[in-house]
Parts: sequence; structure tokens; C-alpha cells
Amino acid sequence: SIKAIESSSKEDDTMWLTYWVVYGVFCVAESFSDLFLYWFPFYYAGKCLFLVWCMAPVPWNGSQVLYHSIIRPCFLKHHEAVDNVISDISTKA
Repeated sequence: SIKAIESSSKEDDTMWLTYWVVYGVFCVAESFSDLFLYWFPFYYAGKCLFLVWCMAPVPWNGSQVLYHSIIRPCFLKHHEAVDNVISDISTKA
């Protein structure tokens, strides 16, 4: 999904690809922190509001904000290592 977002062809649904990248990162982070977070009184309501904000059809939605401020810089910093690992796995497969 990140490769599709960063491609020069913008005919794909960049908004939804951005949402799915942010949602995937959120699910991975949540799997580690869920043991502690579900004890907070309005955790599930806050989670629902967060996901609605990420899907909102406005330019400042959560997916765009989080992707461009956190996920994209981290990916651009480490994309060569990720590509090397993926190519190593594909050659072994």
C-alpha cells in the first residue's frame, strides 16, 4: 500500500490506501497495548471516534495527518532495508 501511495500514478485510491496503512499500524500498536488500554473507561468509544476521524472525507482527516507526519517519514528512512528484506524473502521462497 505504501508503494502504491508513493507511486507517480495517482489514479489509485490514495485516500483509502492511506487509511489502510494507518489502520494496519494502529492494529499492530493496539495488539501490544490492548492489555492496558481496555481498562480505561471510554477506550472503545475513543477508538471508534479515532477510526471515524481517520475515515472522514476531509483533507485534515486522521489518516492523512498521521501518514504524512509519522508513518511516511519513518518509511522513507527505512525503505531500503524493508526492500532488501522483502527481496531476500522472495528469493528464498
